[in-house]
Amino acid sequence: MKPADPVPKSRFVFLTLPNYSMIALTNALEPLRMANRLLGANVYEWVIATLDGEPVPSSNGLQLAPTVPLGPAQPGDLVFVCGGINVREAITPKLLTALKRLGEARVSLGALCTGGYALAQAGLLDRYRATIHWENLPALREQFPRVLISDQLYTIDRNRYTCSGGIAPLELMLHLIEGKLGTRLARLVSEQFIVDRIRDGNDRQYVPLRAQVGVAHQGLLGVAELMEQNIENPLSLEEVAQKSGISRRQIERLFKRHVNMVPKRYYLEMRLKRARELLLQTAMPIMAVSTACGFQSPPHFSKCYRQLFGHPPIAERQQAGSRGAVPVSHAS
Repeated sequence: MKPADPVPKSRFVFLTLPNYSMIALTNALEPLRMANRLLGANVYEWVIATLDGEPVPSSNGLQLAPTVPLGPAQPGDLVFVCGGINVREAITPKLLTALKRLGEARVSLGALCTGGYALAQAGLLDRYRATIHWENLPALREQFPRVLISDQLYTIDRNRYTCSGGIAPLELMLHLIEGKLGTRLARLVSEQFIVDRIRDGNDRQYVPLRAQVGVAHQGLLGVAELMEQNIENPLSLEEVAQKSGISRRQIERLFKRHVNMVPKRYYLEMRLKRARELLLQTAMPIMAVSTACGFQSPPHFSKCYRQLFGHPPIAERQQAGSRGAVPVSHAS
């Protein structure tokens, strides 16, 4: 599949920190390799870098080579800071100085997994929307109040490209490939990796409530589990209180203090997220999805859905159909 017109090359630099996440890095690299293969042209180039050019071990103990030193000759079009476990120990004054110089040179900067912590420490995410692996969300919010933290899979804000870990970098790269080379090529890349749906910026990474509130709050976790068990026929807050053995007032206090959300809103978003999964992963008619998620009024379902995701359910289904995710249902 040759491009109709010459495509300018893009060069990515992956700055690996000690104990970086190998799965996050390879999920970012492989879509670029596959795009080149499918096009029959090297439109993407990449290098693995460290500050001194010496390979560093990833969290699984393996190292990647060749590795080059980060310097004036290696900025690339986009520099990704690749983090992993114990990211705070990997941040040194030398690293912060190097990142600040890149920022001053207006190089586009990104982060994989916990690499966003290094960018935040360097002041390079102030007043930017950004995301990070869910385990580090509370710490980032607490330590860097000027960063606009998101729980999305990835976030693109101007020239900052931040991404959570695991397979989420693959989704980010598919998005970048789509913007550069078109939807068809991005879909072909995803098919090569047996990815049946290209998730987008509206998708959230799964953040367990237990990770948000800690194991000490078993009562709150029990309330959330009750809600999850009653999606199709939602319980009233009074019924939740009765079944959980926790007063309504205490439930409201717990949600406000630990989730920063009233219980009614948390329950609503839980149902809407389940609805989105059904719209994207099944061919159920939209009316059936609405009912399965506890909405008796389709107009109310559509209104709530639009408020949370920015578009109505039918647009979600049409977009999924255009990406080949599920058969498009024309029922409204």
